[in-house]
Amino acid sequence: MPGPSRRPTRATPRAPRRRPLARATTGRADRLHPLASAAPHGARRFRPSTRHARRLRPLASAVARHARRLRPLASAVARRARRLRPLARAVTYTRWLHLLVGAIVPLAAGLVYPGLSRPSPADWLLVAVLPVPLVAAVALVPSARRAEGLQARLMLFPGKHARAWRTPEGADVSASPSASWTDRGRTALWLVFRTEAGLAAWLLSVGLPQCALTLAGVHVEEPVVAGLTLPSGGDRWSAFLAPLPVLVLLVVVVAGGALSARVARTLLGPSVKERMAALEGRTERLLERNRIARELHDSLGHALTLAVVQAGAARAAADPEFTDRALEAIEETGRAALEDLERVLLLLRETGRPAAASPGLDEAARLLDSARSSGARVDAEVTGPLEEVPGPVSREAYRMLQECLTNVLRHAGPVPVAARVAVEGAVLRLEVRNPLAPAREERTGSGSGLRGIRERAALLGGSARTGRDGDAWLVRVDLPLR
Repeated sequence: MPGPSRRPTRATPRAPRRRPLARATTGRADRLHPLASAAPHGARRFRPSTRHARRLRPLASAVARHARRLRPLASAVARRARRLRPLARAVTYTRWLHLLVGAIVPLAAGLVYPGLSRPSPADWLLVAVLPVPLVAAVALVPSARRAEGLQARLMLFPGKHARAWRTPEGADVSASPSASWTDRGRTALWLVFRTEAGLAAWLLSVGLPQCALTLAGVHVEEPVVAGLTLPSGGDRWSAFLAPLPVLVLLVVVVAGGALSARVARTLLGPSVKERMAALEGRTERLLERNRIARELHDSLGHALTLAVVQAGAARAAADPEFTDRALEAIEETGRAALEDLERVLLLLRETGRPAAASPGLDEAARLLDSARSSGARVDAEVTGPLEEVPGPVSREAYRMLQECLTNVLRHAGPVPVAARVAVEGAVLRLEVRNPLAPAREERTGSGSGLRGIRERAALLGGSARTGRDGDAWLVRVDLPLR
């Protein structure tokens, strides 16, 4: 009989063989495992103890207390450093040099009389007094004030040439010639001050170092003032006092320079007449800038407004003939605006080429036609001899009419416009009336254009009224012709 059937057993898969490099790496990792386990234990041994940190807290608190006590000392040192800052500025020494240059005139006069061979105090007093009439006479020359002003600006005030940390401060010192006897008198006082202060600065610059040398034990054979008894030196205590005259000289250098700068601002500053002339020049420049801004606003604003209105009307009409007329009007208006722009740019560039004259009321017909080509129904009335209107009044009236028509097209659209220009005796009257657009009845019309009209009228001595007049908008301008 056949025996019981047995299920075939699956052969057990054999483990892959380890490569030599893998076996070597695994072996080294097993050897380093005890060292890796011991590393955290060693790191815990080197941790700082909380007990030591608590012991260091009183020391840290003591250091903080001493630092707070030293704050007043640090503040005092900072204040002393700020006081010594002038000694590190180049302008301090240019001011001292400016004072020393002023001593040239009295020293040259002293060489002639009474002589500088062992001069006494009385001789130095005579040296200081004798040059006064000479320098006062020099101040009568108008260009002397210009020369002194330029020197003061260069040497007494910090600027780029002095490598200072501030902007130039000498702008308030005049550099123009004397225009009146008051300017000559102030220039004479400045020259006398510069002469006397320069002589004193020279005496101190020579005498104080001689005093320091004597205190240090060095013999001075010829003192700056004959008969002056210098302190005897040579002992231990005098050597400690030797730096004192040098410190005094440094203080005198700083104080003398600051005093000369202040006196220069007072005596060489612009006079009342010069201040008035500067204010008038500034006012004229501002008025010219405002005038140019109004010119650009009126001419370019009018041209752009007409171009926008014409382009919109041509697109809405979809008529080739109307489109041609609109393009022609845009071309003519743009050409006129380019002429105005070129004229204004010539004024700004100051090229020397004569700028084209601004249009006047004699060209008002072109202005009215351009408004009609934009769709506005303009009813114009021109009466009186316009050729007798002065040029400035005619040009300003043209710009006012241009601004009025531009505002009508911009804010009300192509509506009926009644324009009236009349010469009534000694007054030129300009009126522009248009109905208000229904959607824009609440607009007050206080823009820059209307403000420009009022400014133009005020500059010519006239008046301008703008605002609602019933159900219409009215602009009325009266300009005097004389």
